[in-house]
Parts: sequence; structure tokens; C-alpha cells
Amino acid sequence: MPRGRKSKLRAHKRRCQSQEETLDVAGDQATAAVEEEPTSYSSHRLPAALSHINPTITSDGAVSYTRANEGASYQVSPSSRQVQPTIEHLRRHTVERKVVIMVHYLLHKYQMKEPIKKADMLRNVIQRYKNQFSEILRRASEHLELVFGLDLRKMDHNRHIYVLVNKLELTYDERLSDDIGVPTTGILMTVLGIIFINGNHATEEQVWEMLNVIGLYAGRNHFIFGEPRRLITRDMVKQKYLEYRQMPNSDPLHYEFLWGPRSHAETSKMKVLEFVAKICDTTPSAFPSCFEEAVKDEEERAQARVAARAQISAMAQARARAISSISSSPK
Repeated sequence: MPRGRKSKLRAHKRRCQSQEETLDVAGDQATAAVEEEPTSYSSHRLPAALSHINPTITSDGAVSYTRANEGASYQVSPSSRQVQPTIEHLRRHTVERKVVIMVHYLLHKYQMKEPIKKADMLRNVIQRYKNQFSEILRRASEHLELVFGLDLRKMDHNRHIYVLVNKLELTYDERLSDDIGVPTTGILMTVLGIIFINGNHATEEQVWEMLNVIGLYAGRNHFIFGEPRRLITRDMVKQKYLEYRQMPNSDPLHYEFLWGPRSHAETSKMKVLEFVAKICDTTPSAFPSCFEEAVKDEEERAQARVAARAQISAMAQARARAISSISSSPK
């Protein structure tokens, strides 16, 4: 074989080896960056994945990010078509990383009370992965719902503008529910669900047993939500979302949780049951006794709304008659 052709073949072989090594390193970085995609109730594990990546959202909405255990930013190298299994592995983890970044981005928009535009998401987060936009947004919205209690809704179909809506029908200042800007509705809905399915009151042990499953431990600071015991026994009690009281005739002392008046006003048993069913990957009817109670509660709420509207209408009519009587009386 001519010397020149041999040299070209050796050079081609070295390039292929270099591409494979680059792809393997990129795959390892992507794997370390995010955990395996959570499913059903384990979607609450998202904060564990978030802890590996620190997104920075600039004033113009662009997103950059660094590994939490490293000081430098990293970039996944372009993949080679010659290593198909590794390419698929890298693509999957790249999408997972984009989901995490999208969650941070949408939370930032929610906290800043800024509109969420598809064009901005494509430019600042999705970038060259436009074909995966629908998948990334769907999975990010699921995480936002189950972890933070926020629903992503499309507000303008023509201009593709979205808005994040708190699952609670807030009766007071919104910031009371979103302490330091971090929505805690997901945790509240989880606790309300535990209370409801346990007969409308749950022992402290029952609550922490479930919260431990989703990665929240009493006395252990959480990097997003802070100290969970303080959150549910002080903050949510102070805001009247929960009641935390000593169980009667308990020796040694035991405490239990109940719904607070603000929870009764801002959500319903059916909404909470639907939330529990979703994170358990089932339907509300899978909890027969709770479902029956929730249906009855919905009927009572509907009747109360009808009665309230009738009372308001009667008061308005009485006021109109009084004004008419005064205006028609002789001067």
C-alpha cells in the first residue's frame, strides 16, 4: 500500500479514537449531571437532581449552568454517528439535564412574575434541541406540579404564552404561600393528602413517614425548602394552612396534623385527592371512601355557592328598592 494512503488511514483511525473518547467523557458528564428520570410518586426526587446543577439566569433571560461540585461550567461535546448506543445514552441524559434547567427557568419566571414565552424558552433553554421541546416542557411541568404545586397553563395560544398558576385559590397575599419566593404548595398538598386519607387527621409519625419517602427529614435542612419541621409545624401553622395540636390522652405526648381554615378555603378534598392520585399514578376512585367523601364535599360547596349568590342577589335587590323608595319620596 502506498505510504501516503497508509498515513491517511492512520490519521483517520486516530480521529475516530479521539471522537469516541470525547463522546465517552461527555456521556459521563451528562450522567453525573442529572439522576435517572423519576416516575410517578418519585417525581419528588427532582430536588436531588437539581442539587447537581446550578443554573444562572441572566437579566436577559439566558441560562448558563455549572456543576455544583465544580467551579467551572461544562459543555457536552458533539456526538459521533459512529457510536450509536453512546449517542442515544447522551441524548437521553441531555434531555434530562434540559428538563432540570427548564424547571429552574420557569421557577425564575414565576418568582419574577414575568410572562413565559415559547420563543424565550427555545432561545434560552432549549437552544439546538428544538425537536425535544414538547417532551422537555411536559416533563418540566410535571415536576413543577408535583414538587412545587404549580400548574403550567397556556394563556395565549396564538402567541404561545404560558403562565404558572398556584394550585391553591389564594385568599391572602400570594407571598404568604411562597415563602422567600419558593413555592411550597407541593409539600402542603402532600401533607393535606396524608391527613385526608387517614381520616382527616394524621399523626406526626404518619406525616414524617411519607415526607421521608420524598426526601424531607425533620431537622435536616433542605437546600430548596429549608428545614421541613419548621416549615410544616411553624410556617404553615402560622399561615393557618395546618393545625398542629397535641393528641388528647396521649402518654407519652404525641401530636397530630389537621387541615387549617385557610386550606378549607383555598382548596378542596377532591383537588387534594386528585393530587394524591396523580403522584401515586392512579385515579381518585382508587380511594373509595375518600372519593365518596370528596364528592359529598363538592356537592356541599356547590350548594353553599348557590346560597351565597342568592343572598348577594337578595341584598342587591333590597338595596335597589331602598334607593328607589328614597328617590321617589316627596321632598
